[in-house]
Amino acid sequence: MTRKTVIKFGKVENADASDLPGWVVVEGKPTMKTAVQHTTEDGKVLSGTWQATPGTYHATYTDYEFVHMIAGRIIITPDGGEPVEVGPGDAFVVEADFKGTWKIIEPVTKHFVVTVGS
Repeated sequence: MTRKTVIKFGKVENADASDLPGWVVVEGKPTMKTAVQHTTEDGKVLSGTWQATPGTYHATYTDYEFVHMIAGRIIITPDGGEPVEVGPGDAFVVEADFKGTWKIIEPVTKHFVVTVGS
């Protein structure tokens, strides 16, 4: 069997609707869906699409994440740090030791790449 070397993301299907480990609701009633659309053969890199509704989570990261925002607005504030607002077209990274809030202002769709065990 030949391994695909280019994978194009399609519709978000079979998304997991549970909150991510380390994410705790602190304001409102946000919901999230995570669709892992590709995993490397060694399982060390995951990529896909994440969607969330307005509200605030406190997040504790254990893995590095690259994000490209497709839709929506978020204010991300590291514990003890300055807020960073991101919106459609923005790209950013979140380091593996991040702890802080994600305040989802408008419904969000983002593409992500996570390195597991980074």
